[in-house]
Amino acid sequence: MVYEKLKTSSMSNLIVCRCLKLMLFLVYYSHNNDYLEICRCYKAIYEIPSVKEDPAQWIPILRKICWYLVLSPYDPMQSSLLNSTLEDKNLSEIPNFRLLLKQVVTMEVIQWTTLWNKFNDEFENEKNMLGGSLGDKAAEDLKQRIIEHNILVVSKYYSRVTLKRLAELLCLSIQEAEKHLSEMVVSKALVAKIDRPIGIICFRTAKDSNNVLNSWATNLEKLLDLVEKSCHQIHKETMVHKAALKV
Repeated sequence: MVYEKLKTSSMSNLIVCRCLKLMLFLVYYSHNNDYLEICRCYKAIYEIPSVKEDPAQWIPILRKICWYLVLSPYDPMQSSLLNSTLEDKNLSEIPNFRLLLKQVVTMEVIQWTTLWNKFNDEFENEKNMLGGSLGDKAAEDLKQRIIEHNILVVSKYYSRVTLKRLAELLCLSIQEAEKHLSEMVVSKALVAKIDRPIGIICFRTAKDSNNVLNSWATNLEKLLDLVEKSCHQIHKETMVHKAALKV
């Protein structure tokens, strides 16, 4: 364990206590399968100077950071950590994991069977610092993350797609594809509508609230401008008509 190595090193008690605190956080977040917070804990341990100086310590931790980043649901913080980790020069020491992260950030459909066959042994051998390994729940969640990634990729390239075609791209049944898509819509990961009678999915870009308000303000301004011009024309025609009657 990193904590044991730090405890026997010449590091200050403050850093040792910080590491112990992070290890306790890891236990807590592991109970809830909060992958992003687990990743952040490992990231904090990885940044400890004595850890970064010893490849025997930072390589296993960097591997775990990669795994938990891929296991984490997509959100801005996960995306930021993913991109910053990809820029880490130390990642060149574990090229397979660099490839794994590169696949996740690239907007291309990932074939689950190909990915799993390539990384299955790595996944099974990955040992947790606190004992145990990445279990069945993590394997299921990894597949879920890949499916979500693929749906996001499809939504980028298609504005409309049949449910059958989506299922083919995801290598799932139509029922499973619809289930995963519905879950992402409910969680607001993307905006889509399903026309079930004809089996068509319509993807739409999520609108920012500020942009919506600005659009309404612009439309209202145009409407008021048209009303003003119409009133001016009516007033002009009335004056012309009155002048004609006087003559």
